[in-house]
Amino acid sequence: MFGILDTLEEWIRNLLISIITSNLTNLFDDVNTKVGTIATEVGQTPQGWNSGIFNMVKSLSDNVIVPIAGLIITFVLCYELITAITEKNNMHDVDTFIFFKYVFKAFVAVYLLSHTFDITMAVFDVAQTVVNHAGGLITDNTSIDITTTIASMQTEMESMELGGLVQLTLETSIISLTLKIMSILITVILYGRMIEIYLTVSVAPIPFATMTNREWGTIGTNYFKSLLALGFQGFFMMVCVAIYAVLVNAMTISSDIHMALFSIAAYTVILCLSLLKTSSLARSIFGAH
Repeated sequence: MFGILDTLEEWIRNLLISIITSNLTNLFDDVNTKVGTIATEVGQTPQGWNSGIFNMVKSLSDNVIVPIAGLIITFVLCYELITAITEKNNMHDVDTFIFFKYVFKAFVAVYLLSHTFDITMAVFDVAQTVVNHAGGLITDNTSIDITTTIASMQTEMESMELGGLVQLTLETSIISLTLKIMSILITVILYGRMIEIYLTVSVAPIPFATMTNREWGTIGTNYFKSLLALGFQGFFMMVCVAIYAVLVNAMTISSDIHMALFSIAAYTVILCLSLLKTSSLARSIFGAH
């Protein structure tokens, strides 16, 4: 009788350990996958992320926004000429040099407007170069060694009581589900950033049309700061991922499996919150508003 019960208990123990091992493998696979996904997603330029969306946005900008920007730059240049002539003692001290200066400003304004997309993409190319260099360092040094980690945890699980294994099975199942939910939220954050980039780029000709004017130029200056903030937001995301992965790596070698699992879940929630904060942090640093 006791032999049957011992056999049944041993079968249940092996079943629970198998379930826990499977949950842990999926859990750490999700962590590694998400770290790699974030590095890949934020390391792409608007053209590379989705060429179809980029071409559509560029077409809308060229055919819808550029004509409006043309009207704005016409108004700005007319306002600039009137201001340049009348600000010198009501036209009594007009210097011919102001006309050369006006022609130069007009040339720069038209040049900026006609090369808006080239300049905008150059900003993202510079930012993404920084992100890609950071991504190469991060993904090489923060990947969790699943085989070694599972082996060390399995040794501890074999010495646990049946009740502890049942508890650990529930914990790993809940935390694995939590990480999957967090993974979806992180994907939403990543896609949201790219959509924001496309929306910002789509109206680029309008702020660029104002950049050469002293009064209206703050619109273009702030827009350029916003481009820098969006570009370098990807770098801040990479730093968040690096910190997260290092913390998770440290917890996987913990002697307390329960604490390690809940710490991983907590760090994943913190990662999501940190990724959400990267937008406001980047705008704050670059003075964009």
